[in-house]
Amino acid sequence: MLVDSHCHLEYEGLVDDQAGVLDRARGAGVKAFLNISTRQAEWEQVVGTARKTPDVYASVGIHPHNADEHLDLTREDLLAATRDPKVIGIGETGLDYYYDHSDREAQKRLFRMHIDVARETGLPVIIHTRDAEADTLDILEGELGEGAFPALIHCFTASAKFGEQVLALGLSISLSGIVTFKNAKDLQAMAKTIPQDRLLVETDSPFLAPVPHRGKSCEPGYVRDTAAFIAGLRGESLETLADYTTRNFYRLFSKAAA
Repeated sequence: MLVDSHCHLEYEGLVDDQAGVLDRARGAGVKAFLNISTRQAEWEQVVGTARKTPDVYASVGIHPHNADEHLDLTREDLLAATRDPKVIGIGETGLDYYYDHSDREAQKRLFRMHIDVARETGLPVIIHTRDAEADTLDILEGELGEGAFPALIHCFTASAKFGEQVLALGLSISLSGIVTFKNAKDLQAMAKTIPQDRLLVETDSPFLAPVPHRGKSCEPGYVRDTAAFIAGLRGESLETLADYTTRNFYRLFSKAAA
């Protein structure tokens, strides 16, 4: 059984047939789903879906693209939202310098706020980073110096060096359908080297549908295709990879296991 550790069930392409999407994924062997939020206005809907659906969990957080919309968000706002029983993670948050949709200092401030709440609650931070490796690493190292917190780099597409650095800091890495793309040779090489106890799988649906579904709206059930591809790269069976990535999910997102 697999877990889709990162999906956006409220987004167009999934929300209009949410029950069907989830049923198809269950039929493909997906046992749990982490429904990710990207702005405060989504929190109620994201958490609401988790409350009414036993195998769906929720995160609360602000995507770096949306940082400028949340200049008034307080630590207490975020902390209060984590208290719901179905909220098991904080994010997605982080830094995105590829699009620069929000001021970089605003992105950094919110990233640090999410980490601070993660440190208090024990919930893992779900990190988005794109073209911002140096600043992401600088913040992680500085914040870990203030006290430990669990964290995950989601939809990993960064350099192998950055991967080695975040693994050395104790973080986990999640791979999406991007790893199946024919031009993702560097990512495929790295996928072979991630330690078994640090690897998770995701879809980031409705985005980034893996081969053989490219060009379609991605669904959580497609995590099986991504997992099978990674297992092939690593010389493992799908069953073996599914077993340890699922165990890793419940160990990292321990509130779901509880």
